[in-house]
Amino acid sequence: MEKTLGSDRHKSLIRFLIAKREAAGFTQSEFAMRIGEYQSFVARLESGQRRIDLVEFETFAEILDFDPREYFVKFD
Repeated sequence: MEKTLGSDRHKSLIRFLIAKREAAGFTQSEFAMRIGEYQSFVARLESGQRRIDLVEFETFAEILDFDPREYFVKFD
């Protein structure tokens, strides 16, 4: 199994989440405040330095108001 950090699928997930954050009108700082983290947490996540686990992904979907299944449909 390949490493996930830096993989094409990881980069795709990051691009997806950045687009959703921007579409929701949040800066990194505003999004960080909503999830109870520092802006640097979001910056590390969006720069690909940090993995995103499933529970975090579900929380992000709730805050950014999207269906988490939306990302996975393209992989069916």
